[in-house]
Amino acid sequence: MTQINPIQSIDDVLKVTQKDMELVNQTIRNSLNSHVVLIRQISEYIINSGGKRLRPILVVLMTQAFGYKGKNHIQLAAIIEFIHTATLLHDDVVDESDMRRGNKTANEVWGNSASVLVGDFLYSRAFQMMVTIENLQVMNILANATNTISEGEVLQLLNIGNLEITEEQYYQVIKNKTAQLFEAGCELSALISDADKETIKKMSAFGEYLGMAFQIADDMLDYAIDNEELDKNIGDDLAEGKLTLPLIYLLENGNQGDKKVIAEAIKSQSTKHLKTIQKRINETPALNYTQEKANEFANLAKQQLRDLPQSDAKNALLFLCDFACHRNN
Repeated sequence: MTQINPIQSIDDVLKVTQKDMELVNQTIRNSLNSHVVLIRQISEYIINSGGKRLRPILVVLMTQAFGYKGKNHIQLAAIIEFIHTATLLHDDVVDESDMRRGNKTANEVWGNSASVLVGDFLYSRAFQMMVTIENLQVMNILANATNTISEGEVLQLLNIGNLEITEEQYYQVIKNKTAQLFEAGCELSALISDADKETIKKMSAFGEYLGMAFQIADDMLDYAIDNEELDKNIGDDLAEGKLTLPLIYLLENGNQGDKKVIAEAIKSQSTKHLKTIQKRINETPALNYTQEKANEFANLAKQQLRDLPQSDAKNALLFLCDFACHRNN
């Protein structure tokens, strides 16, 4: 009988996925090949800039949980990472960001035009890689996912500075913009593992719920008082006019002073009111409420895994549900 090991840290997850992730990383490096030097430079810069590779790790874990014996999961994991990286390049241009994960953004180093065009290259390279899998369902899922992500980007843009945004509108943005790629990766993993339709549907839901939990928890980090060691630019969401769940809660449940200072902060497009807003968010139930919502989505994700056989991969997937909600970067 195979021993099932406890998963207690992200390092344990990395051990479970190490062999396949080495192949994924090699595929990524090989697929960045281009005779245009700038494409290689920018692609390698952002792909190697310290991300956890959470999305491709999900593909690897999900296929391991199903006992998949083929090789297409490696290609799919690399494709998912390319699509994610393309969105990062475009996001940083739209948001006029100058730092990501403690490093200068590609647009800060090479300029907006180069970043947008290399993002386009990564999208098109991802679709070239999809074709090699020779599965129309795979292409359909990924094509729909990239389209939905683009819709999420536009929805977010339309809601910039919108002080009337509702919690449901916020969820729709993050479902499209963030959770969609988690969902696609998990759905594809079940699909290529020849899971039945009901199981594929559950794994798709798992990815969606996990992605929602991940983004909601990420949106908390801007407003946590103890945030000096965070690997992100604190206050960017506020300066960019993005109203995330902690801010939406304070707008709906705070006093007139809270609403006034939030309106001034959004209008000024700066972080000069950040400390005041952080203080109020921490004095009210805003962060607890946001944490509860992240936990709710994480628990929904866990429920989708109930029928999977016990394995290290399943334990790692369950761990990632908690990790998504309680991380500091």
